[in-house]
Amino acid sequence: MPELPEVETVRRGLEQKLNNFIIKKVEVCRDSTVAFPIKKEEFIKGLLNSLIYKWDRRGKYLIAQLKEVQNESAQFPLENFQNNGFLVVHLRMTGYFKFIENSSHPCKHTRIRFFDKNNNELRYIDVRSFGQMWWINKGLSINKIIKGLGSLGPEPFSKDFDANYLKKVISKRTKSIKAILLDQTIVAGIGNIYADESLYSAGISPFREARTIKKNELIKLKESIVTVLKKSIGSGGTTFSDFRDLEGENGNFGLQTNVYRRTGKECRKCGNLIERQKITGRSTHWCPKCQK
Repeated sequence: MPELPEVETVRRGLEQKLNNFIIKKVEVCRDSTVAFPIKKEEFIKGLLNSLIYKWDRRGKYLIAQLKEVQNESAQFPLENFQNNGFLVVHLRMTGYFKFIENSSHPCKHTRIRFFDKNNNELRYIDVRSFGQMWWINKGLSINKIIKGLGSLGPEPFSKDFDANYLKKVISKRTKSIKAILLDQTIVAGIGNIYADESLYSAGISPFREARTIKKNELIKLKESIVTVLKKSIGSGGTTFSDFRDLEGENGNFGLQTNVYRRTGKECRKCGNLIERQKITGRSTHWCPKCQK
């Protein structure tokens, strides 16, 4: 599943590519991709004549701010256009966007297509079809309609995410620190890849009970999380799974991982062999010598 760096890479690509993209036509190729409103006709109608004004990210969710455009020749600033709610996207396992100039025939895994007046297309493709989209009309609460979005913990780059916060939320937890990092209600956006890589960087065993981790270790863990995520964002995400950016390219971070999917290979620090074992059903990679 795309994690924070992959979703942030997509957000940046969308923001860069979709300058003045006003939705003039929407084609829903798979009804189940539309999570809200329940009727796809309402989803389509609500998005028509919407300017995709700005893209944000919250955890693994993409959130587009929409502006209603009835008169495209209007000269006043874009921010003065009337709000038309939000388009929210969760890519899940295999979802990705592709921007196509002069639209062509879609592939069989195309789920939703957005067109502007020049027939440029923003195409959403999803092989496994787990991804979802919501059009949240103005006046409605995003967090109430999308429960997973409303329950997210702080962003790793926010001032609310620090060692004091971590100490507070894990002080009595007997779960493994790896399971804690995967809990989106504790910290938003971290998945399997970056939990493994951050714990390796911090020198902390993924099997440690969260409550046993000392304050100085939490300081290092927080710093490791931020460093690993920033490094991956700079590389365009990871090559693992089916992630693609807006240009259809894989990320490069997969070439730089220290433990993830390196089972049986030598640790880059000590030469010990990387091991793999499941924690809460997720494959976990670590170096038994470097991580205590």
